[in-house]
Amino acid sequence: MNARFDMFSNEVALKFGKRFANASTAIAQSPLPKSTQELVSLRASQINGCGFCVDMHTKDAVADGESQVRLNLVAAWREATVFTDAERAALALAEEGTRLADHHQGVSDETWGQVRKHYDDDQVAALVALVALINAANRMNVIVRNPAGSYEPGMFDSMKA
Repeated sequence: MNARFDMFSNEVALKFGKRFANASTAIAQSPLPKSTQELVSLRASQINGCGFCVDMHTKDAVADGESQVRLNLVAAWREATVFTDAERAALALAEEGTRLADHHQGVSDETWGQVRKHYDDDQVAALVALVALINAANRMNVIVRNPAGSYEPGMFDSMKA
């Protein structure tokens, strides 16, 4: 499978990609646990059918020490016993924030209450930004049909300033 358009060789796309990567640095440097960041990114990517991002976030999570069992169960997190209550709140926010059109009022008050119960203001800011950013990345990759399978952990580190 080949991409419809190579976002990595176009000058405009590369300029945007660098800015996009730098936006992700603020999230990566936040107090939101790295494992939660990867779980949220993986779940949103699964929902959006973004193979490239599923590949990337699965591999990054493994490189950061995440267990295969937890990664295997992200899609069925509600029925799994391997996630903390805080992670469950973050995964619920990821799902509701990704499926905005499916919910009359977007993120439910119940989910928001669970997020606020488990995360401080800086972590909430990072979590909301992460859900927005991963959804944007998913959409770009799905639009151009960026294929999955070739990602190597850290391969985009050079794009960050």
